[in-house]
Formats: sequence, structure tokens, C-alpha cells
Amino acid sequence: MSFKKKCWLLSLNRSSAYYQLKQSKSATKKSKDLIIKDEIENIQLEFPYYGYRTVTAELRRRIGVINKKKIQRIMRKYGLKSQIGRLFKSFTNSRHKLPRYPNLIKDLVITTINQVWGADITYVRLPNGFVYLAVIIDFYSRKIRGWAISKNLDRSLTTEALNRALATNPAPDIHHSDQGVQYCCLEYVDELKERGILISMSDKGNPYQNNITESFFKTLKYNEIYLNEYDSFEEAKDNIENFIEIVYHKKRLHSSLGYLPPEEFENQILKSKNQKVEKSLKSLTLTTK
Repeated sequence: MSFKKKCWLLSLNRSSAYYQLKQSKSATKKSKDLIIKDEIENIQLEFPYYGYRTVTAELRRRIGVINKKKIQRIMRKYGLKSQIGRLFKSFTNSRHKLPRYPNLIKDLVITTINQVWGADITYVRLPNGFVYLAVIIDFYSRKIRGWAISKNLDRSLTTEALNRALATNPAPDIHHSDQGVQYCCLEYVDELKERGILISMSDKGNPYQNNITESFFKTLKYNEIYLNEYDSFEEAKDNIENFIEIVYHKKRLHSSLGYLPPEEFENQILKSKNQKVEKSLKSLTLTTK
């Protein structure tokens, strides 16, 4: 039945009916926008540092296909911006006479997991001082291989992070860090050499050569540390552990990983490799028959 005939049967003026229909569609659109707005707010509560591109990727994972221009419009309309945190610095003491090593990754194309691990240290402020966090991150998958937190900034902090990484992962081809004393000390260097790991270090005074580790610290600080006030060492440790193991590894999307969390990204890589191995074995079996 045509729209004209429906209006005649209902004794409605066509212009009034068109107006009501337009108003109804407008209300529906507004209602959908508010639903999306609420979902964006939920995402930004969990990940305050997300901009509209990553918010769009997260929404697609949660509710399906959605246009990024629409998300940009809604975020601009309701003032939903990513939260920009404070600047911070790493703790690096490079005033020492220990041997230093050349930068092996300056022009290196990283193509797989466990090819290059990056190591660095930062601090967390507590009411009565600081605690120090050392991490080792896979430069390809962005997954944290090992980490340690301590009240003391010494070589035991970095060696604990390294030992934890090597206890649960294959050794990398290259270990990259700054020229800090904690990474140049004999205990740390000897452990790398015994495992056959090549040692690489950023040029002095150039933290951007370890930018992937710096990027992780920014993520940690903007999405966890700056949002909380830790009353004790134990509280800081528990919260950081939860962020690394649950939020960062399993939930937080990375644009460099095709908007996947590190653990999901690695699982896809390993699955693809296993499928290739199985295919090669089948091909080999058929050839030998």
C-alpha cells in the first residue's frame, strides 16, 4: 500500500505525516547516538588514553561495524576526548666506566616475536617516596616478557625482570636497552652472553631509540598510575600486575598490531606458524610416499 493511500485511510494530512515520520527518524537517530555515547564513555573509563580511532576499533569489537566519522562526530559533540597525562622521565644512570655496546637495531626490520626485546626502568611515586619498575618488552608483539618492581634502584631489579622473562619465554636474538649501569653491570651482561643473546644499546642521551618501551611506560602511566594514588608498595605492585597481565595483555588494543591486544596478536602469529608447519609436513609426507 502506498504512503499516499495510508494517509487517506487514516484521514491524515500528508505534510503532517511526513513531518511526524521525520521527527520519529530524528528521535531514533538521537537515541542511537546516545547509546553509542554511553558505550564510548564506558570504554574511556577503562582506557582514558584512547583517541577516536582506537575507540572506533574497540566499539567494532563490542557492537559490530561502525563508521569512524560517526564516532568522531559523537565524541566531538559530547566532548569525549582522550585524557592527556603528565610528562615523566626514566631513571638512567649512564655515568659509569663499564663496557657499552653498539646499537644493533637502528636500521633493523623486526619481523617476528622474540627477535628483539627492549628493557627499561621507570618510577612510581608513593606518599613517602618512589618505587621502581623494570620491564622487558617484545618489540614485535608489544607483550611484556618480564617485569619487576622494587623499592631499590639497583641491578637486582633489572636482573629479576630478565630472569622472569627468560624463565617463561625462548631467549631473544637481541636484547636492547639504554646505557644505564643496571644494564651494563657484569651480572646482567654475563647472563645475556651465556644465553647467546646479542647486546644492543641506545646511543647516549637518545631515549627515542628505545621508543617502544617508552610508549609502554606512557600507556601504563596514563591508564593506570596517574588515575590512582597508591598508599603502599604492595598496592602499587598489585595494581601494576593487574594492568600488565589483564588489561594491557588481554584487553588494550594497539594500532600497530592491527587493533588487537598483544596476547591475541601473538596467538594469531603462533597459530599461523603451526598451520604452515602442518602444511609442510603433509606436503613432505605426500612427496615421500
